[in-house]
Amino acid sequence: MIQNVGSNTAMMMKMEAESIIQTYARQPILLVRGSGARVWDAEGREYLDFVAGVAVNSVGHCHPAVVEAIRKQAGTLIHTSNIYYTENQILLANELKMLTGMDKAFFCNSGAESVEAAFKLARRVTGRSELVAAINSFHGRTLGSLGATYKPVYREPFAPLNEARFVPYDDDEALKEAVTKDTSAVVLEPVQGEGGVNVPRPGYLRAARQICNDYDALLILDEVQTGFGRTGRWFGKEHSGVMPDIMTLAKAAAGGLPLGVMMAAESVSGGFQKGDHASTFGGGPLICAASLAAIGAIEREDLVKRSDEMGRYLRSELRKNLEVEEVRGLGLMVGVELEEDCARIVNEALKKGVLLNCTSEHVLRMVPPLVVGREEIDHVVRVLGEILE
Repeated sequence: MIQNVGSNTAMMMKMEAESIIQTYARQPILLVRGSGARVWDAEGREYLDFVAGVAVNSVGHCHPAVVEAIRKQAGTLIHTSNIYYTENQILLANELKMLTGMDKAFFCNSGAESVEAAFKLARRVTGRSELVAAINSFHGRTLGSLGATYKPVYREPFAPLNEARFVPYDDDEALKEAVTKDTSAVVLEPVQGEGGVNVPRPGYLRAARQICNDYDALLILDEVQTGFGRTGRWFGKEHSGVMPDIMTLAKAAAGGLPLGVMMAAESVSGGFQKGDHASTFGGGPLICAASLAAIGAIEREDLVKRSDEMGRYLRSELRKNLEVEEVRGLGLMVGVELEEDCARIVNEALKKGVLLNCTSEHVLRMVPPLVVGREEIDHVVRVLGEILE
């Protein structure tokens, strides 16, 4: 029986501890409402959200077009499984083809699932099992994707894994030495997110493409976090002009609902035949309706350009007003490297009504909704200045 316990934060935190497996270190607030770049907790406190569900809510919380698309579709058809054709899935696949320049889509439910599909397809196409990934990479927490996620604290408790060969990020020579005739794929993020918002030289991904060509290995670009305008381009690969064999998408793909997508070039997509891979919920009509609405909002409101402009403004104001080690990023994917552990900064910012998060012990990550404005950026920079002083 579902009990109505109201919105008492302490009561809900107690119930969470008793009812949910404790895998998350949560902040002590109970969020109940969101709009644009702001959220409110159960006590009515307002916060500027520079986490955006970890780069998910790119069109803002509860964008009217996404809400209406969900409402309309929910009254028509929610789920059928992939045993049958559904219109929204086909329309979305065609839209993603045009946006990414890739040829075929496979729909699933999360970034880790899209990475799993990519690894599975790469193994099927090449007949090889070895992967090469970058130091400080993050590709997911499932057993397959975990093997290519660098941080030992994530991997070691679940060993043995099919572990990738890890090489320094943005190092052409190290990558060249690591790839062999046994390599099925090289998997890289156009910008490393969880690893500290690390931006490579444009030539790095071009070199990776050539190395993969030389060894008949596949290049997988993990755009789970960098996709859909986050870096000031529709996709992070556009900064270098590189076309991968496979790319993975999720996070901002459906305006806040769970959607993962693996996109593949025609030359490799045929590696999967009927029955080789599946997802019960992947690409369902409700999720695809939300995704089409979110993509439409990005296009109509020119949010890719806005991401580039507001990202430049945010980085400029941070550099101008704060004494920090480094500010880096592309678009509205920004990292601020600090001398101290950034957990204190995150906690202090929360008290002042700003949501931030750490990607490593010393890097603050800022991935606000792409609808964020200058006044909101100014406020966050001002709050950080007060905390750091």
